[in-house]
Amino acid sequence: MRRALACLLAWVGLTLVPMAAHADAVEALKAFVQQVKTGRAAFTQTVTSPDGGKTKTSSGSFEFARPDRFRFAYTKPFEQLIVADGQKVWIYDTDLNQVSSRKFTQALGATPAALLAGGDLSRDFDVVAEPSKDGLDWAKATPKAKDGAFESMRIGFKGKQLAAVEIVDNFSQRSRLTFTQFNANLELPAENFKFVIPKGVDVLEQ
Repeated sequence: MRRALACLLAWVGLTLVPMAAHADAVEALKAFVQQVKTGRAAFTQTVTSPDGGKTKTSSGSFEFARPDRFRFAYTKPFEQLIVADGQKVWIYDTDLNQVSSRKFTQALGATPAALLAGGDLSRDFDVVAEPSKDGLDWAKATPKAKDGAFESMRIGFKGKQLAAVEIVDNFSQRSRLTFTQFNANLELPAENFKFVIPKGVDVLEQ
């Protein structure tokens, strides 16, 4: 789970391939980055080991508001909260009774979360279209920086709606987030992206 979170945090001219039949995913990704300013959805995350033999599943909800704010609330199988307030990224692990934080720019950079936060896609990633699969149109984003926390990210769209994100880290572990009940460009309270440190927890500054 820690490695999966590192991939997520370690996670808005595109490079088009000459495959017109599959160009829609790249266009959908471009439109998502440019036009969707806020969003809310439920998600299920499945992490698969490099040999494909082990999987871990978790679920929860997420919200984002560009620029630079998002909130992942894991509810199953245990609670964990990740909040970006524009200045810092906070991770609250209720089981460990521990909060850690990093400066926003250090935590994101060229990561999958940068898509949600409003990063510069053309600066940080090379993006190509891939064949449709599982009823979704896919675009693959590869970070231009070679020393990041992940190798590649695939973004799946159903029409113009974000449906899935699949991340492969530098250890070949695969993490797939499937989104449901996605709502775009809605009013979200500013308090949703403010983290208040609970009393009595250990705080680690990174």
